[in-house]
Amino acid sequence: MHPVARAVLVVVVTVELIITIAATWVYASSSGRVLDAADVPAGSTALVLGSLVHDGEPGDYVRGRLDTAVDLYRTGRVSRIINSGNGSAAAGDEPAVMRSYLEDHGVVGDDITDDPHGMDTEASCRRADEDFGVRAAVIVTQDFHLTRAIALCRSLGIDATGVAARCDCPAWTVVRNHLRELALARPRALLSVVGGP
Repeated sequence: MHPVARAVLVVVVTVELIITIAATWVYASSSGRVLDAADVPAGSTALVLGSLVHDGEPGDYVRGRLDTAVDLYRTGRVSRIINSGNGSAAAGDEPAVMRSYLEDHGVVGDDITDDPHGMDTEASCRRADEDFGVRAAVIVTQDFHLTRAIALCRSLGIDATGVAARCDCPAWTVVRNHLRELALARPRALLSVVGGP
């Protein structure tokens, strides 16, 4: 076999192995932890993960997460909601937009905690533990993201479960996000856990 072809083959096999190991870790860490809304213990803390906002309004993904959190709050399944996202002005201050939306939909302001430094899923999990004292959380995000989020939070010591948020999102973005999770986000999450702080 030509040396270049051999090198390409080694790279392809290595990448496939990393993707497979990461997918297996996520599956094992989140198995049995994705709940129906009716199975969430009463009085739980919800960790709602941020996403793009536009001109003070939540985008499709974060709106679906917030609507799901509102439903959990109204039924008493959740009594505290942590909004974790990018609080920079350049990103539109995701947690502030999330808070406004929640309050407009009946969530009491004192029951909301804003985390403006949740720049990614790992940071959101770490800060929930270290900065907000969360020991158990119900993560609210879309299904393609949820199992990785549960795995990351569990790796940081949080007893994490999750509820899949609904999403009236363009189909092409959903496909893109599933592919990104499989090929990029899960391997990166695994490497961050293996590599430690």
